[in-house]
Amino acid sequence: MRILLKLELDCTPDAAWNAIRSPNVFREVSFPFTTFSSLEDTGFPATWPEGRHLLGVRALGLVDVGRQCVDISYSDRGGARLMRDAGTPVSGALSLVTRWRHTMAVSPAPDGRTLYRDELDFSAGLLTLPAWLVFWVYWQWRAAGLRRLAPRWR
Repeated sequence: MRILLKLELDCTPDAAWNAIRSPNVFREVSFPFTTFSSLEDTGFPATWPEGRHLLGVRALGLVDVGRQCVDISYSDRGGARLMRDAGTPVSGALSLVTRWRHTMAVSPAPDGRTLYRDELDFSAGLLTLPAWLVFWVYWQWRAAGLRRLAPRWR
């Protein structure tokens, strides 16, 4: 199942690129639906480096829903910078998700702002459809947070 977003953000592409690679921005746009904690000895980095990172995930800050391994990679394609997470759920309710491919792309919009595209491709077996509804609502929340924060990014 897929969820697609296409937004114009009120910031430069460089500012948007720096923001989507920031664990702090990731946590801010996800709150309060989900809260994340780093399960690595060094905690959250300032910017996600490529590779695997283990996170604890809580719903509404109260319910432990498991551990998630994010697997970050970066690339460029057709004038866009891409950040991909091909991670996997490790435990808890999250482990119902059997496929997770999340791609965010940043490119210049004609007016100097940023074209932001966000695609989630996932599967959760028989629970894919109800999971899609939950993820769709969550993705709309994230989009609203990105729009709200973008004018402050430098």
